[in-house]
Amino acid sequence: MSETPEHPTMPFDDLSKAVHKRRSVYGYLSGLKLDRAEPGEAWTSLPYRPVFVGDTESGVLHGGVVTAMLDESCGMAVQLALDGRRAIATLDLRIDYQKPATPGLDIKAHAVCVKVTRSIAFVRATAYQESEDEPVATATACFMAGANRTNMLKDKPRDYQVPPPLDAPEDPTGLFANSPFARCLGIRVGDDGTPVMPFSTRIIGNPILPAIHGGITGAFLETTAIVSLTRELGVARPPKPIGLTINYLRSGRALDTYAKASIVKQGRRVVAFEAQAWQDDPAKPIASAFGHFMLRHTPGADEE
Repeated sequence: MSETPEHPTMPFDDLSKAVHKRRSVYGYLSGLKLDRAEPGEAWTSLPYRPVFVGDTESGVLHGGVVTAMLDESCGMAVQLALDGRRAIATLDLRIDYQKPATPGLDIKAHAVCVKVTRSIAFVRATAYQESEDEPVATATACFMAGANRTNMLKDKPRDYQVPPPLDAPEDPTGLFANSPFARCLGIRVGDDGTPVMPFSTRIIGNPILPAIHGGITGAFLETTAIVSLTRELGVARPPKPIGLTINYLRSGRALDTYAKASIVKQGRRVVAFEAQAWQDDPAKPIASAFGHFMLRHTPGADEE
C-alpha cells in the first residue's frame, strides 16, 4: 500500500485526541467513550441504555451491541498502533459470548493490537462489566491498513448532518416487540420473508465514504440468524448466541441491506448456522457469518 503524504504522521498525543474525537457515527450516538489510550491499546466504556436491550423479558443486552462495541474498540486500538495516515477496515471479527451482560450496568472493553504488518493489523479484545477477569465476551479481529483513501481522523464528511438519536419505536405486535435494539436498527421482515435493515445515517461507521458500521452489519446478521432459526425450528424461545465469526467482503454502502441464514448442523442443544448479507445483488454479499447458538427449549438434554 502506498502512503499518503498529504496526511503526515501524527504525534501520539494528537493521535489519541483524534481517535477520541473522530469516532464512527454509530459509536458517537451510542455513547461509546475512549477512557484511556496507549500505543496499540484502547480502554473504552459504553453506558447502559434501555435501547440496547435485546430481550425485554430478561433485560439482557442484544449481542449486536457488544459486537459493535468490540468492533469499534478494536478499530481504536489499531488506529493507536498506526501513524494516523491510513484508513482501516475490518476484515474479520470473531466474537465469543462468555456470559450475558448484567442489566443496568455499563460495559467496558480493553482492546490490544498485538501485531501490525505492512497491510494487516491483528487485534484481541475483552468486554466486561466489573472485572476484566470475568468477561462478557472476547473478540479477535483482523483489520486492513490503508483500506481506502479516506482518513476519518482528519477528513471531514461533506454535507454532514447530525443524525437522530438512538431510539426504539414502539411496535407491540411486531416481530421485534421484545427487542428494542432490533427496532432501533429498523430491522423488519419483508413480504417475501427476507430480513431487511433500512439504511439510516445513525448506523454509519465511516462518515467519509459513507459506509455502514461493521459491528452493526454483524448485529444484523446475528438478528437474522436468530429470527430464521427460531422460525425454522419452531421453538418458543429464541436461541442463545455462543459465538459468531463475521467476514467482511465489501463496504456496506448507503443502501438497504438484506440477509438470510440457514442451519448447517443441528444437535439437541447446539445449532451451527451460516448467514449472508447483501445490498443490491444477492450474488455479491457484503458480509458472511458462521456461528453457533444454544437452544433453550430442551433443558437437561445432552449436546451433540
